[in-house]
Amino acid sequence: MASNLVVARGGVEYVPPISLAFWRWFFVFLILFPFTYQTIFKNIKYLEKEYKKLFFLGALGCGICGAFPFMAGMTTTVANMGIIYTSSPIFIILISSYFYRERLNTIQFFGLILCFAGVVAIIAKGNITLLVSLKFTAGDLWMLGAAVGWALYAVFLLNWKSKFSLFSRFAIIAFFGALSLLPFSLIENYFIRPVIFNSDFYFWTIFAAISPGIIAFSLYAQVQKYLGASITGFTLYLFTVYGAFYGIIIFGEQLENYHYYGATLVFVGMFLVRKKIN
Repeated sequence: MASNLVVARGGVEYVPPISLAFWRWFFVFLILFPFTYQTIFKNIKYLEKEYKKLFFLGALGCGICGAFPFMAGMTTTVANMGIIYTSSPIFIILISSYFYRERLNTIQFFGLILCFAGVVAIIAKGNITLLVSLKFTAGDLWMLGAAVGWALYAVFLLNWKSKFSLFSRFAIIAFFGALSLLPFSLIENYFIRPVIFNSDFYFWTIFAAISPGIIAFSLYAQVQKYLGASITGFTLYLFTVYGAFYGIIIFGEQLENYHYYGATLVFVGMFLVRKKIN
């Protein structure tokens, strides 16, 4: 999932953000469909009952959470994006608590605080005064929308039961997600910036479809079955930690002491969140 930061930083230079999101999810559907079409058509009667919920999930998980981070990356910093996106686990807890009475115990709540502290340490580079100097832009609102959208997607994905298998359901969600993005992609192409179908386009869209798309979304959905929405949401704190390491490996950024401190806090927090108290 953290590889989406690589796409947000590198991909939008070659593909317009909304179009990048649209083609990403269209390719996800094309990749999954040959493996799932028999199950989908066999259970087509259930699609008539579930299509509204599946379209809603597609518009949230693929539409809002797909396009908004790419749009945010054009007008805000990676640091701001990291801070704002770490609000998503909080929204997951609030939504789960309100709709489904899901609760965290005291130890898990303390783990939440440690995770957040670790993320802030990484983003602030160990210097708390840097947080005060951060400037927020319109792109931050796009990122806030993505954080809320992911929280809604995660909670309802878990609690809206489906007759389709994990990958069949995901293929349908990807199709509806691409469908929800199509009109906005056409507007972007016509009025703002057209898509150029070259090697860079195919590299970034296919990479986005496979790594932060099929792999990340499928694993996240699978983990939710065992841990629930709130606890699984804490894995988003790892998003910032691994994103920092992607920056080191791919973009030549330096590994500093605050990376170690922040990562330690996040992993200790994750351990406490996973800990069950009877």
